[in-house]
Amino acid sequence: MGSLSEEAPDGTQNKPYGIQFLEYVKKSKLSYKTYQAIVLIVTFLAYTSYHAARKTTSIVKSTLDPQSSELGLSLFTWNYTNEPVERSKPSLKLGGGWAPFDASDGTALLGELDLAFLSVYAMGMYCSGHIGDRMDLRIFLTMGMVGTGIFTCLFGVGYWANVHNFYYFLIMQMVAGLFQSTGWPSVVAVVGNWFGKRKRGLIMGIWNAHTSIGNITGSLIAAAMLNYGWGWSFVLPGLLIAFIGLVVFLILPVHPDSVGAERDEDELHSPRKTGEGVTEPLLGSDSELKPSAVGFIQAWKIPGVAIFALCLFFSKLVAYTFLYWLPFYISHTAIDGKYLSSSAAGNLSTLFDVGGVVGGILAGHISDRLGARAITAASFMYCAIPALYFYRSYGQVSLTANIALMLITGMFVNGPYALITTAVSADLGTHSSLKGNSRALATVAAIIDGTGSVGAAIGPLLTGYISAKSWTAVFTMLMGAALIAGLLLTKLVVAEVTAKISESRSQGSATSRRPTA
Repeated sequence: MGSLSEEAPDGTQNKPYGIQFLEYVKKSKLSYKTYQAIVLIVTFLAYTSYHAARKTTSIVKSTLDPQSSELGLSLFTWNYTNEPVERSKPSLKLGGGWAPFDASDGTALLGELDLAFLSVYAMGMYCSGHIGDRMDLRIFLTMGMVGTGIFTCLFGVGYWANVHNFYYFLIMQMVAGLFQSTGWPSVVAVVGNWFGKRKRGLIMGIWNAHTSIGNITGSLIAAAMLNYGWGWSFVLPGLLIAFIGLVVFLILPVHPDSVGAERDEDELHSPRKTGEGVTEPLLGSDSELKPSAVGFIQAWKIPGVAIFALCLFFSKLVAYTFLYWLPFYISHTAIDGKYLSSSAAGNLSTLFDVGGVVGGILAGHISDRLGARAITAASFMYCAIPALYFYRSYGQVSLTANIALMLITGMFVNGPYALITTAVSADLGTHSSLKGNSRALATVAAIIDGTGSVGAAIGPLLTGYISAKSWTAVFTMLMGAALIAGLLLTKLVVAEVTAKISESRSQGSATSRRPTA
């Protein structure tokens, strides 16, 4: 965020050039609501482009290694068939595989790319949050987006440069993962700076649709570009995120004080919500800025951070297992006695993200109405258990049943994931224990999502081994993870329930003491 204490009173010196241009055209300062709209739109586009760039690898896998029918990356016919169709040995042409991924160990090599990306992403997340709270988030986010774009493009350049060295692609993925880790802590911190707590859950629930929209956009772009060579499937999303990174640099206001915006009274005096800890409220005051950023260890000690981070570990394990394996699971599962082609399976799998959008919005709205983030998150995780069971058991009955159960599963799996990574992270980043210091938002968001990303790396990895023996065992693992995620929140749930009971009793006592007419 930069050294806010050194900014000019009206913030003019640090205003992005795009903001200065808009004010010049308008011939007056922008309103607080206008700034909020800019923040929501720009950060939404920014993280949509992050996920679009991240999704490309899973789409191109089947082109790089079309022979991996036994482990789940095989191509099927475009039609609805009763059995998977065997393919002849590929050649080094479009759609025929790409060395070194077309060999017998191609699937393992592609799995190593995923693991390397997610591992570096998770580790980089911790550092990114720490750095983000100590520098201008607009500059930091721009660097991350442009860097992601460059190395995503360089992965695709391997197509035209005729690169067949595995380590080239591995390094490109690892560096891209490092730059990708700058995104989430930055956008959560910026949105948290501009929005108070009263409707933060609902606003961030809607805003968090960027994850699913990014996945869908990346899938559509990558699939469309395969007709022109798989390199374009990386280059186009890479250019897109780099371009939006420049938009971020030109127009994104990171904090009201950085642009001299007058704060909205509703944002300053929104009601507090209790029950995050035994005696600590989940939300505290953030009306007064402090010049020093919060340390990494200090951020871990904020009440609720460690618990929600561990909860997200298991929640994201479930979500990312679906992200990486759902298209494969669908294409290898007979639905009403028939197999879907890989293209149809990929399109069908996007409905999981559609359910996730609904779940994120619903979880945010419910948590705002109840004033209880932990109760909402835990309830969704417990509901995800039967949803997973029914999808595995009855999703094969018919296409209609599969669609309905997939939407429901996506809603309950992604609902708490979205809530924790957005509203909860922003709430804890402005916790009352920080005594008004808002410069912990990026660090807290990074700790929570970074811990969750470790689970995101482990879930798909375990699924690769377990699914070779039994998909029922995979779903059992996912149900167990959902159960653990819910149980981890027990202490916070009890505290929120106790707070609600106390509040209800105090209101009842106040009502009974009122004099009657």
